[in-house]
Amino acid sequence: MPSDTENPAVSPAPGAAAPDAADAGTSGGYRAVFAVREFRAVFAAHLLSLLGVVVSELALTVLVYGLTGSPLLSALTFALGLLPYLVGGTLFAGVADRYPARRVLVTCDLICAGCVTVMVLPGTPVGGLLALRCLIAAVSPVFTGTRMAALTDILGEGERYILGRSLLRIVSQSALLAGFGAGGVLLAVFSPRGAITVTAVTFLCSAALLRFGTRDRPARSDGDRRDALLKESLAGARDLLRNRRIRALMLLFWVPPLFVVAPEALAAPYADEIGAGPVVLGLLMCAMPIGQIVAELYVGTALGSRLRALVVLPAAVAGPLPLVVYGLRPGMVATALALVLAGAGGAYVIGLDQWFVEAVPEALRGRAMTLLTAGLMTLQGVGMALAGLAAEFLPVHQVVAGAGALGALCLLALVLEVRRTAPAHRIRTEVRDGADQHMTSG
Repeated sequence: MPSDTENPAVSPAPGAAAPDAADAGTSGGYRAVFAVREFRAVFAAHLLSLLGVVVSELALTVLVYGLTGSPLLSALTFALGLLPYLVGGTLFAGVADRYPARRVLVTCDLICAGCVTVMVLPGTPVGGLLALRCLIAAVSPVFTGTRMAALTDILGEGERYILGRSLLRIVSQSALLAGFGAGGVLLAVFSPRGAITVTAVTFLCSAALLRFGTRDRPARSDGDRRDALLKESLAGARDLLRNRRIRALMLLFWVPPLFVVAPEALAAPYADEIGAGPVVLGLLMCAMPIGQIVAELYVGTALGSRLRALVVLPAAVAGPLPLVVYGLRPGMVATALALVLAGAGGAYVIGLDQWFVEAVPEALRGRAMTLLTAGLMTLQGVGMALAGLAAEFLPVHQVVAGAGALGALCLLALVLEVRRTAPAHRIRTEVRDGADQHMTSG
């Protein structure tokens, strides 16, 4: 496979923006990121749209079950939140670079608000509800990828971008915990359709924040608009995945969640296996997100860019290993601790974010971020399905322990590939005591 410099399709774009001057040195941590007005608008919009998605998922599941009485269709509502990511992220990725970012983000929010509005109509059949759920899921990777790429325009490509991405991940994990709680409260007060109506408002507020709180920047790609969107999207995905360095970095984002989702997917069967009640089940479901939030805050505030880069590869390999403890069928405290540690391993992505944004050229950045999101969500869905399938034939604790061990082995091989594709100057920089130097790792 050709290296980054050997593949002209992914060579750095001549007009690519240089990193913000403020990013070359110390950024001032998370506080400096929040000092950027545009980021505050993006952050608030992200929180609102994410809460809307989580609450609508929960309310829609209850609504479908109430209309059909079918556990299968109710569960399918959650599955349809993951499966269309691959379709949307692959076929529509070109939208992220072909059109101005603000227009894409606002349009995606309005599409989601429109879908939710149709959901609340009393005459909408169950098939229509599921189809609208698919449409929202297909739009999501385009929205997320466009927003991730736009952050480099808002925050630069250095320290502030890394911490901005970290903040969005932290709020994502927090919103999952808060969103299900808020959804439960809304469902206690309103009907399922009433709760879904509230989410339409969150999407509209998100669209308003992005429209009036961010600058209108030109599209990243100056390609021929006459080319079919599908052709452009697939060509971008092909160019990205045939580049050895970019492909290895994408896999390093994708592979850990494939294995680490096993305990979440099997949380209910495991609680039943050890004779635990609903309270223990809830604590186990919260343990991994809490571990990731705490670890990411620590890495983002206490470690400099050089140390973050140094811990990426060992933390990625070590992340799934705590799950091996499941093989001993430990008590609730040890199990929760293992989940917290597995979640903490996810903080490796802070350093990986910098490597990825430096490896991808400006003209392909929107498509790269969209494809990255689509692959991440799709493989989580695959991981859940495989864990469930394995648990049909093996005890749950053995499945989770096996996922941890197999994940660590796969990641060890992947880490070797990431190191082989690293530019020589990055390896030399890591060896030197270059804490004050800007490391290029693309």
